[in-house]
Amino acid sequence: MTRPLHIIVLAAGDGTRMKSRTPKVLHAVGGRPMLTHVLATAAQLSPAQVHVVYNPEAPAVRDAFDRTDRLAWVPQRERLGTGHAVQQAMPGIPADADVLVLYGDTPLVPASLLQQLRQADTEGLAVLTMLPPDPAGYGRIVRGQDGRLEGIVEHRDASDAQRAINEVNSGILHAPADRLGGWLGQLETGNAQGEYYLTDVVALAHRDGVDIGSVIAPDSSLLAGANDRVQLAELESRYRAVAAQQLMREGVTIIDPARIDLRGTIRAGQDITLDINVVIEGDCELGDNVQVGPGCVLRSCRLAAGTRVHAHSVLEGVTTTGACDIGPFARVRPGTTLAEGTRVGNFVEVKNTTLAAGSKASHLTYLGDAVIGKGVNIGAGTITCNYDGVNKFQTVIGDGAFIGSDTQLVAPVTVGAGATIGAGSTIVRDTPEGLLTLSRSKQMTVKGWKRPRKKD
Repeated sequence: MTRPLHIIVLAAGDGTRMKSRTPKVLHAVGGRPMLTHVLATAAQLSPAQVHVVYNPEAPAVRDAFDRTDRLAWVPQRERLGTGHAVQQAMPGIPADADVLVLYGDTPLVPASLLQQLRQADTEGLAVLTMLPPDPAGYGRIVRGQDGRLEGIVEHRDASDAQRAINEVNSGILHAPADRLGGWLGQLETGNAQGEYYLTDVVALAHRDGVDIGSVIAPDSSLLAGANDRVQLAELESRYRAVAAQQLMREGVTIIDPARIDLRGTIRAGQDITLDINVVIEGDCELGDNVQVGPGCVLRSCRLAAGTRVHAHSVLEGVTTTGACDIGPFARVRPGTTLAEGTRVGNFVEVKNTTLAAGSKASHLTYLGDAVIGKGVNIGAGTITCNYDGVNKFQTVIGDGAFIGSDTQLVAPVTVGAGATIGAGSTIVRDTPEGLLTLSRSKQMTVKGWKRPRKKD
């Protein structure tokens, strides 16, 4: 019978080297807190329960997560080491369960590697190790002449010979709850930091004759944590590289994987192209043959097949239902839906507006809270005046209408199908279908007028 899995996530560290009021595990990698990544990985293992050990003096950690996430929050009122942190969670774990210990500041650990670690635990304990380019600061893995793991020595407590060991501890381990609880009860603080080291359970297991299992991670960078902002930036870079590689394997062309920022998720079709310095945030869905130009930001967008987003455009909460053109230098805001063949051009801002098939606003325009029919042409400098300082009002433009340049449409107002609005008009009442409507003051020239000049 398979033992239920309980996962303990250690997230109580102060993170003083971050020099921030934000708890360390809430600092973001890929647009999400590091702890969010760890919890998402934990969920892939289908645990019976996830226990998050946190500092009750930093309630922001707990408050950052929905209480419906079914997490068990365990306060660690004194920070007396990793062993002490795990001890706090053990009373909530049944003796017949398996325990996996993770860390809230190691967001890149793949679930597949954790599954390997579980399989390596054959006699009561398994440890995830790695071979980083520089082992300084890590606990060293001590093996006997037969290659079996006998203990872990923290860097501060290691001898010169032990510091020469390249294989180091990741901190992640797997063990049966009953045996782990017994070893935790034997921990002592006789070390350089005066703390209860979780790593000391390895020597205790070896003393009890346990054949300790281990898995060496093929890529140590995926087990890295972040203690300061330099390391946080390194994690961001590694996250970006991993995410970009996955997208490229799925058929997305990324012009330069080092110059793209993935701070959310993408569901991607085939033959998509992402140019340099594109930023993806939130949950985005890109259909086949979508092209995104350099310097664009996409935030929670659904772009239909064939959509082209030209350089330096910012899209948030946008849906396209067919192939259309956006930008360059366009800002398209939440609630906007663009149909097949529409165009939102340079220096056009659109908010909470629908454009039906074939309609175009090519430049220098603001469209807010509008419903625009098919085949409408919006001239340069057009503004839908939708806000009176308190309330928002809607503008409706019928199919085939032509809006001349520099027009102000003062909502609520409806422009009839096939209507033409003369350039420079201010429209305050509904206009009839198929007719020309314009509103202009009489042009005049003042004879004898002279431009004022500055006195010498």
